[in-house]
Amino acid sequence: MDTVVSGIRSTGNLHLGNYFGALKNFLKMQKENNCYFFIADYHALTTHPKPEDLHGNIKQVLAEYLACGIDPEVATVFIQSDVPEVSELYLLLNMNAYVGELERTTSFKEKIRKQPDNINAALLTYPVLMAADIIIHKANKVPVGKDQEQHLEMTRRFARRFNMMYEVNYFPEPNAYNFGQQLVKIPGLDGTGKMGKSEGNGVFLVDSPQEIKKKVMRAVTDTGPTAPGQEPSEPVMNLFTIMNVVSDQDTVKYFKDKYASCEIRYGDMKKQLAEDIIKFTNPIRLRINDILSDEKYLSKVVSEGAEKARASASKTLREVREIIGYRPF
Repeated sequence: MDTVVSGIRSTGNLHLGNYFGALKNFLKMQKENNCYFFIADYHALTTHPKPEDLHGNIKQVLAEYLACGIDPEVATVFIQSDVPEVSELYLLLNMNAYVGELERTTSFKEKIRKQPDNINAALLTYPVLMAADIIIHKANKVPVGKDQEQHLEMTRRFARRFNMMYEVNYFPEPNAYNFGQQLVKIPGLDGTGKMGKSEGNGVFLVDSPQEIKKKVMRAVTDTGPTAPGQEPSEPVMNLFTIMNVVSDQDTVKYFKDKYASCEIRYGDMKKQLAEDIIKFTNPIRLRINDILSDEKYLSKVVSEGAEKARASASKTLREVREIIGYRPF
């Protein structure tokens, strides 16, 4: 049985990209593997959230995880900051992570471009903290989206470097858990890139039907095809990609045929896409609201999850300290 670790930043609501990128597979995955699912609230501090926002976001994301099918009776579900051993392993890994390799990461370069007034040290060492989250449970597999593949490769590098430096075969080098298919990347509604909260181009699982309709109808398209067989532009291809995961295949085929014959009406396509997204998200949204109102259940989940996660993490940290040379007198 493989050990699988997956986390998501506590920066608010989950969107369709999160769901189809991995969450829809978690129900099956958690029954077949030893799974650790956590809310990455340390990672969220790079954006300097207010205390009340931080707590509210943690609670929201936890409820959404559970509503999507994560079972705390089967998997270990916990909050990152409830496991202080992660912070110590992060420190130890940082001693052997080099500035040059961290500066070359795609995510760091993007942050420099997008938020030049907040280039903090944690953004630079973000991949190291991610590696600590993963290897502290000696994970073999990590479900990642395409945008995180580089971070996973760096996790493998840090694990390999530790093993070579201390001449041990301690940390496994985790591989991507892509469920036997290509890693999924759900695009946003703005015509380019992935769907994400910070990009402001996402449809969230808690969005009301009215919010979904408004967002989808504003989605970027183009002026339409001018000749049969013309390849769709990136914005239009993005809409087809989303439709392919929320709509039935007859619907997808209908609009593809309309596009191929230059008869497509983007307004009609958007209305159908909005209806299909609403149909998909409504049951999840209702479950999220039910869970959010049950404070006793949420408290029980995080308390039991922290206990199980710390049991695993503390064992790893004791052994790592021994390997490095920190031994009792």
